[in-house]
Amino acid sequence: MMTFLIIIAGIVVTGFLAYAIVNFIPRKLHWIVSIVLIALAAFLIFKINFEIQKPVQFNKEKKAKYAAVIKNMKILRDAEVAHKKVTGKYTANGEGLIQFIDTAKFALTQTRNVPKTINVGGGITKEIEERVVDTIGYEDVRNQFSGVDYKNMLNIPGTDQKFKIEIGRIEKIQGLFAPVFEIKVDKALILKGMDMNLIKQEKESIGGEEVRGEYLRVGSLGEVSEDGNWPPFYDKGDKKDIE
Repeated sequence: MMTFLIIIAGIVVTGFLAYAIVNFIPRKLHWIVSIVLIALAAFLIFKINFEIQKPVQFNKEKKAKYAAVIKNMKILRDAEVAHKKVTGKYTANGEGLIQFIDTAKFALTQTRNVPKTINVGGGITKEIEERVVDTIGYEDVRNQFSGVDYKNMLNIPGTDQKFKIEIGRIEKIQGLFAPVFEIKVDKALILKGMDMNLIKQEKESIGGEEVRGEYLRVGSLGEVSEDGNWPPFYDKGDKKDIE
């Protein structure tokens, strides 16, 4: 919109100057007007190029900021998944989640089939195989977070804020409830200090190669999900830097 207004303003000013040159300005002063027009053209070219580049630069910086936040959200998500695997539930205690990684252990199990004889009635028996799960050892949860900065996973990169973890339960089928968690951050907080109009547009994104909605989010309080709302593009950051 701004670029369009600059172009219109340039056309109007150029037209006015052309009219003034023809009707009011002496010929001996035309060289001065020529310099003014050249300067004005250079200014308009600069402004138009600046307005064109502004969203390009915004998107580049936005992706870098999002990638840093998503990186920590993935660590938090993995920590919540590990916590549920060990305890059967998620937790809203972020500091406790760090302590959990430092101290908890996964049970290592082995599944085997054991022959069993059952009585089916009338003195008749039947041989079946019953599946038995044995605990054969334990592994530190911390091992799965080797090389990961989980100690700082609660910090929202680029801000002085920390992630807020929400937990709950939803009814999957009648009488059967499942634990859920959600971690979300307002895009405006992540993009603070950048162009407000572009931030507003970003919060209205509906998908495609953009993060949907007003928030960066992982998990959900409305459905059983441990996924994030970012497009697969951001998962490439697990293997290489986002360009």
